[in-house]
Amino acid sequence: MTVRDDTGGACPEGDRGARGWREAADEALYGPSGFYRGPAGPAAHFRTSVHASPLFARAVARLLCRVDAALGHPAEVAFVDMGAGHGELVTGVLAALPAEVAARARGYAVERAERPPGLDPRVAWRAVPPDGVAGLFFANEWLDNVPVDVVEVDSDGVPRLVRVRRDGTETPGEPPAGADAEWLARWWPFPPGPGGKPEPGLRAEIGRPRDAAWAAAVATLTRGLAVAVDYAHTAGARPPFGTLTGFRAGRETPPVPDGSRDLTAHVALDACALPGGRLTRQRAALRALGVRGDRPPLSQASSDPAGYVRALTRAGEAAELTAAGGLGDFGWLLQPVGFPDGPPPGLLDDLLTGDGRTDCLPAASPIAEGGLLVDVPDHEEQ
Repeated sequence: MTVRDDTGGACPEGDRGARGWREAADEALYGPSGFYRGPAGPAAHFRTSVHASPLFARAVARLLCRVDAALGHPAEVAFVDMGAGHGELVTGVLAALPAEVAARARGYAVERAERPPGLDPRVAWRAVPPDGVAGLFFANEWLDNVPVDVVEVDSDGVPRLVRVRRDGTETPGEPPAGADAEWLARWWPFPPGPGGKPEPGLRAEIGRPRDAAWAAAVATLTRGLAVAVDYAHTAGARPPFGTLTGFRAGRETPPVPDGSRDLTAHVALDACALPGGRLTRQRAALRALGVRGDRPPLSQASSDPAGYVRALTRAGEAAELTAAGGLGDFGWLLQPVGFPDGPPPGLLDDLLTGDGRTDCLPAASPIAEGGLLVDVPDHEEQ
């Protein structure tokens, strides 16, 4: 017997109120009472690179200066902060720019919540990215909050869409079909078990909505660079049981779509990448942008105690931003836009290798220790 659930779809008896994770998470995060609509903002619940240290915003400001140079120092250069929270990153970037670039820079904060009070008046607050701008589009921990559906292999070895109620209770739904099935087959195929079928309990997240969101975001740039920074995995190293989880008040929690917590899943960044995109690790990119965790010489402690303390603090913050096993492992997707002959020399090269080491991997490889995640091959539009 089937009944109608609260979205109007058919569901088995006992599955009343359940729906796919993509729909449930979208309402829980961005609906009228959603997590990201609240006044406290993300910083009250979890710590990103932006909140860890002002060194991050200064590094992004250096990257914007590189983009400005690559564009020939136009009359206006845009910085678009996608998923801006309370505008912390765009504010820090504008403040860190040299005067000559700051005079031409236009900052945009893109967020569904209302504009926070006291935000720098130079920052334009928008619900969607500006269209037709040239500059740097920067999405720090945005794609992991683009909701996706979840698939789990049942006891018969059949992958099925996972349906979830508001209290987090899950039930199996139909097998994925159409474009979702094609995406899974290409980007996150389940390995066959001993009987030729996938092992029960394996899970995957269908990243197709993120691919589309990234393509749409990149399309708003006429020329420049789009960057996505996030928890990431690549083909050959997909997590066997998925990554969907929750965060609330600084702690990881079960993923419950009730609006009380963040809902996040790591991003298949290689699937998002468009032709010409390159992937690297945060530690490599930030080192190339001047964020290094070198301790100051101990002799400075006696000759300049205050300066030594400041330098030691900066070194600790830099170490956190570039740490293995932490923020340094984040993936950076670098997508040049509007350079038909390829990005100008000096825009990307050292971002891929960090401190000069060569950490390149072939396509579809596990994430590397150190620099380049994966050199993404051109693939057809998704």
